[in-house]
Amino acid sequence: MEHKEIYSKIIAGTMTWGSWGKQLSTSEMADLITTCLGHGITTFDHADIYGDYGNETEFGKAFAQSGVDRTSIQLISKCGIQMARGRDNAVKHYQYDKEYIIWSAERTLKELQTDYLDLFLLHRPSPLMHPDEVAAAIETLVSQGKIKQFGVSNFTPSQIALLETRVPVTANQVQFSLSHDAPMLDGTFDDCLAHKRMAMSWSPLGGYFGEENAQTERIKKVMQTLTVKYDADESQLLLAFILKHPVGVYPVVGTANKERLKASLDATKINLALQDWFLLLEASQGLPVA
Repeated sequence: MEHKEIYSKIIAGTMTWGSWGKQLSTSEMADLITTCLGHGITTFDHADIYGDYGNETEFGKAFAQSGVDRTSIQLISKCGIQMARGRDNAVKHYQYDKEYIIWSAERTLKELQTDYLDLFLLHRPSPLMHPDEVAAAIETLVSQGKIKQFGVSNFTPSQIALLETRVPVTANQVQFSLSHDAPMLDGTFDDCLAHKRMAMSWSPLGGYFGEENAQTERIKKVMQTLTVKYDADESQLLLAFILKHPVGVYPVVGTANKERLKASLDATKINLALQDWFLLLEASQGLPVA
């Protein structure tokens, strides 16, 4: 099944919609959901931990208020991180036994006020993770219609291969941007291409707007020319850079700003010339390609 038939090319990341960021009211969040749909952004990325385990609850209320038909959107969420705040835990840790994974998915469904997730991810790999436990949970959830697809986040190819001894993995969401290009080089995207796995990028703009260092200064110098050439802003070109990769990255864009969401979708129309792509890569890495 082609990913383009399921998810919008730009995915709305909800991490900062609640208490970890904008603290949107229910009506504001409902309005943002409908705005996303109006721009063609139909996929929403969640995790149970966002907002200290509170974001999914708030989104669920907003989704219900919006009146949006469930079949017109896609919901992604993640589980597995047990934080020492928001729950009665002595230490932050990962938990992937069968019972917990199922409980976590069912909790997410309840909070989001939906009957199913389009994609359910394990948030980060655990040294204690066993493929039999994960597979047993996922097989149960799929058979019950509670999740449609299963994937992971921040997993290496070998960790995915371990899981795939027992259960298919359809997606991997990793940190990827012009300033954090490791997935292009460490086999992560090779694995996605080879196995037709959906590749998603969190923090797709990297530290470009929040950090001032030699790397960002080099990139900004190149951007001065490219923003004029492509009649695009810097954030759009940062997205265009990662969209150029043949793996077909789905950026998870974390802004709650309506104009920036629209601009992000417009970035999908930019086709960076080959040499411009390498100009940005050279600026990011600080040296010519070998």
